[in-house]
Amino acid sequence: MCGLAGVARRTPGPEIVSPDLVSRMAAAIGHRGPDGFGVHTDLRVGLAHVRLSVIDVAGGAQPMSSGSGNLVVVYNGEIFDFPALRRELTALGHRFRTRCDTEILLHAYEQWGEAMLHHLNGQFAFVLYDRARGSLFLARDRFGILPLYYAERGGDLYFASEIRGILASEAVPAVLDPQGLDEVFTFWAARPPRTVFQGIRALLPGGCARWRDGRLDVRRWFTPDFAEAAEMPDSSDAMLDELLRAAVATRLEADVPVGAYLSGGVDSSVVCAAAQAASGTPLRTYSVGFDDPLLDESSHQLLVADQLGTDHASRRIGADDIATVFPDVVRHAETPLLRTAAAPLYLLSQLVRERGLKVVLSGEGADELFLGYDLFKETALRLFCLRQPQSQVRPRLFDRLYPYLAPGGRGGDFWRGYFLSAGEASDPLFTHLPRFRFAEWMRNFYSVELRAELGRFDPLAELAADLPPASTRWSALGRAAYLETTTLLAPYLLASQGDRMGMAHGVEIRVPFLDHRLFEFVAALPSRAKLRGLSDKRPLRRWASRVLPSAVTARPKHPYRAPDAPAFFTPRSPEYVRALLDPKAVERVGLFDPTAVAGLVRRCLAGRPLGVREHQALVGILSTHLWHHHFEEGAWSNAPRTSSRSSRAPGNGCVSIFSTCVPSGDSGSTIRCCATA
Repeated sequence: MCGLAGVARRTPGPEIVSPDLVSRMAAAIGHRGPDGFGVHTDLRVGLAHVRLSVIDVAGGAQPMSSGSGNLVVVYNGEIFDFPALRRELTALGHRFRTRCDTEILLHAYEQWGEAMLHHLNGQFAFVLYDRARGSLFLARDRFGILPLYYAERGGDLYFASEIRGILASEAVPAVLDPQGLDEVFTFWAARPPRTVFQGIRALLPGGCARWRDGRLDVRRWFTPDFAEAAEMPDSSDAMLDELLRAAVATRLEADVPVGAYLSGGVDSSVVCAAAQAASGTPLRTYSVGFDDPLLDESSHQLLVADQLGTDHASRRIGADDIATVFPDVVRHAETPLLRTAAAPLYLLSQLVRERGLKVVLSGEGADELFLGYDLFKETALRLFCLRQPQSQVRPRLFDRLYPYLAPGGRGGDFWRGYFLSAGEASDPLFTHLPRFRFAEWMRNFYSVELRAELGRFDPLAELAADLPPASTRWSALGRAAYLETTTLLAPYLLASQGDRMGMAHGVEIRVPFLDHRLFEFVAALPSRAKLRGLSDKRPLRRWASRVLPSAVTARPKHPYRAPDAPAFFTPRSPEYVRALLDPKAVERVGLFDPTAVAGLVRRCLAGRPLGVREHQALVGILSTHLWHHHFEEGAWSNAPRTSSRSSRAPGNGCVSIFSTCVPSGDSGSTIRCCATA
């Protein structure tokens, strides 16, 4: 994977788009592509690209032009079926100059136009400049594995793989969107196309756009479908085996070595097993372990590595490690976070790069497909109880959910009543209402000013209005899977914990479970075939039982977690924690209530036990202040603020902990990082 950036003018200028401008935009995302750098500019459009060379290392430089010169593309990602597409297009008369999948995009567009997207099996984001039509075509893969952002200013279009690339243009200011922040505190991430930056949008997962003469028309070209078959196909296990092995095998294709993340759970272990079977040498696997035994999964990781014979490496992580890297994590995520879970993945990708690899496989997407989260069991139990609302026995089944939570944090009449009173089954968001209502408590920390800016904004009403019409025909579990895929998987797991943490160190993450052929097959299986009672992922566990230890295949879901609030309150806590949570700093930023935050901090300092909501609130507040410090008060603060809360001038007490990148000068082919205030 790589990084792209650029600008398109509403009207052609008297001079070409400044190469320095697009070089500056690309340099800001230079960590995504340490292997190469290229620029194309003309009177209307400027394109820049930083390259992580994985396929056709020698011949895949970008921006890449078609043979006629009428098309120019900058591209981030991988097209896994490009050998087959190349053969098909060659038979149709196209002639190729490289072995790179980038060139496929040019020929596919010439052959099929925008319909090319339906021919692509991959993870990608690209911008294709059609010089003859004076237009740009922007597109993103089906599930949003790779990012693409844009901003419009006076008919001009700015775009980049990361928001910092747009900010580096100096045409778009870094200003908080309060609605985007509220969505973070509701869904864990702003829901595309919204971001936490005013005026900067995320191209939708499965979305594309056409820009011409200052107008941008955006549409979806793919929407996940969770319509279920009435019966389980007789050949379903054989078909799953074929699709799963093919998805993994195609994602092993590269001109550089490919490794895999191994968490010790079923999903990543299945990916590793399939990858090892398809590889002629021991697969290189990577894990994180935790000092906290309640979070550590090292024993299961080693069990799988030994069973498969992989070349395994692990990094041990303590609370102090989390606090040390968290500012960099937020800077790369470009959004506030409610959990610290991205920090170990940041350190894991660093380990991968230190060991000489730049491509790994990941097990993300399996829980959404195979109904692996406790949320799906919770939905089934809520419906089960609502069918006999007078039953005193059925609600006790809720005590068996979320076994990884402390015993005092679950069980009892209040716990059961919370789930049963969360909403009516007829509500389109029924499956997620307990989670969403749970998040409402954190709004108690909002400042008066932030509440005023939000006004009557209702993120749940917006979400319900955006559900696809077909969702009314899906089962409750199908709707739950859709909501998980679109509100959590795409904007949070694949972005903040996935792409951003990997690419912070120039590591590409490939996701076999999101091969669209595999996804569509499993999504159409009857829910009861995937989740029966409290037994989840049944087809995947059957597959795994043939190649993995029973201690792994029969193991209940153990969600990946990392130390949260306590990580910032150890004897060696970094200075930035105190500085950013100080009541005066909280008041100056103006987003949260200083008194409420001070009370939460006192609880943390006293070592008092915190509930899940308090952990999320503390991490969310601290990460929001880190975001504000780096973006609104830092290098990207290039325009006056307009909101009531942000009219205060930046004050003292912040810690200089950030850096940015600029072009290195003469050659234009390398990236140099330099410190900033």
